[in-house]
Amino acid sequence: MSKSILIIDDEEDVKAIAKMGLEMAANWDVVTASSGQEGLSIAETKQPDVILLDLMMPDWDGKETLQQLKNNPNTASIPVILMTAKTQSAIASELEKLAIVGIITKPFRPLQLPEQIDKILNT
Repeated sequence: MSKSILIIDDEEDVKAIAKMGLEMAANWDVVTASSGQEGLSIAETKQPDVILLDLMMPDWDGKETLQQLKNNPNTASIPVILMTAKTQSAIASELEKLAIVGIITKPFRPLQLPEQIDKILNT
């Protein structure tokens, strides 16, 4: 059975590239959302195996979206991986406080994305 993943990102091209890589390289079921609010709603109904969450978005940014996901009993247990264009060292102290399982730095290689996600989830 293939894994399901929710990608929450306001950039259409990032979602399309990530979706393509996950479907082609690992045959994952991919659902996308363009905002934190939409992502929370989809996460509640679809219950994905993992969520890829962009850190920098309008309205609810990644931190706000993450807080909403973790405060909701229906989505609190879903692992969340942050995607960010910032270097990990530049925001490491901020990220240590967040309930995430890992970080993927943009730009990423689409066909290596499933392997990166598996590595994060299995460590």
